[in-house]
Amino acid sequence: MNIKDQSGWTFIETLIVLSIILILTSTVGFMAAGYVDKARVISAKTQIENLSMALDTYFMDTMQFPSNEQGLDALWTKPILEPLPDGWDGPYLRKPVAKDPWGFSYEYQTPGPNGLPYSILSLGKDGIPGGEGTSSDISSWEN
Repeated sequence: MNIKDQSGWTFIETLIVLSIILILTSTVGFMAAGYVDKARVISAKTQIENLSMALDTYFMDTMQFPSNEQGLDALWTKPILEPLPDGWDGPYLRKPVAKDPWGFSYEYQTPGPNGLPYSILSLGKDGIPGGEGTSSDISSWEN
């Protein structure tokens, strides 16, 4: 039997196929990472919307928003810090206040900017005020 009669992949052909597979996998992985970041931004916006609705219900029951000291935890457990809310009928959430999708606490402030009664803020992927893209802040007043 002649060596040239044997069929199969040469070393070069194998390297070319492996290179193509590597390029395709890295491209798909890069694209998937972008989708994960977008999903986290959408999740943060949804969580902020849910917190806003809970704050509005809290206000309807108590005629006040939680103080800065009471924070968003007042939506889950009745505040023990002044001013104590009359009419608290919580919890106003199904479970305790979660962290944002990047693992940081949401920032709550009352009063909020531009005459708004409150603000809820996620500092985004980097956890630092400001930023661009997925590192930009996500707020209740810009949703």
